[in-house]
Amino acid sequence: MNITPWSPRLVSIALYQFAMSAEPEVNLACALRGIEQAAAQKADIVCLPELFRSPYFCVHEKSDRDYSEPLEGSVLDALSSAAKKHNIAIVGGSIYERTKDGKLFNTSLVLRKDGSLAGNYRKVHIPHDPAFYEQNYFTPGDTGFKVFDLGFAKIGVLICYDQWFPEAARATALAGAEILFYPTAIARVRHLSPIEGNWQDAWETVQRGHAIANNVVVCAVNRVGTEGSSDFWGGSFIANGFGQVLARGAETTGLVQAEVDLGHSEYTRESWRFFHNRRPDQYSTVTKEKP
Repeated sequence: MNITPWSPRLVSIALYQFAMSAEPEVNLACALRGIEQAAAQKADIVCLPELFRSPYFCVHEKSDRDYSEPLEGSVLDALSSAAKKHNIAIVGGSIYERTKDGKLFNTSLVLRKDGSLAGNYRKVHIPHDPAFYEQNYFTPGDTGFKVFDLGFAKIGVLICYDQWFPEAARATALAGAEILFYPTAIARVRHLSPIEGNWQDAWETVQRGHAIANNVVVCAVNRVGTEGSSDFWGGSFIANGFGQVLARGAETTGLVQAEVDLGHSEYTRESWRFFHNRRPDQYSTVTKEKP
């Protein structure tokens, strides 16, 4: 007879990976279908990819179309209605937010099961290199790393390039997040040779490392399909609080779903005591300005 050394706290998570068209309303309709499917599969929460309303326009140094939009508008209304209708919490991937004073952010919306807005997170780390010219479009986020209490779980949202920074995962976990969601738009770019190594392997490995080091569930959702010279590999995955992959997607549209046990995460954190044995007094170099 197996005896579980913790009290289970089960949460069903769904990630919806899909391909985006050039038309925002088509993409929103596809996202809403994915949300409905996740609810039909009894998921407690569903997460969409980064910039799910548009193609990944940042592949160009200057886009020929402006996809920016206000935070409060048709997307928020649609996600709120879907959350309430289907009784499912939603991490709304991210949108290209345009503020009233003209600032532009890469912003994720978080909705509770009753449709209320738990809050938003603006992407902190902005990449800038060939095929990922995001600093031409986005202002670095000003929300800080946030935790959203959904009642059944406390979650944090970090967006794509944030995933390469251990400080972001640690800060959000220290603030109380039990699950980290990473909406993502990352691809193989045909004219760029990955001579440093396998991008997808590094992408998954570093995030599994965040799960292990912080004993939090990590969920990464990527888009799929081909956009110009970019081949988005999907590969969305859910890892438990010790980095074990519970579900992983292929390169096609669909749901990636798993039931996670937050009790397992808590037990693992108490067992390995990574937080208990921290030495913040020795970490000052981490917060120094870059050279």
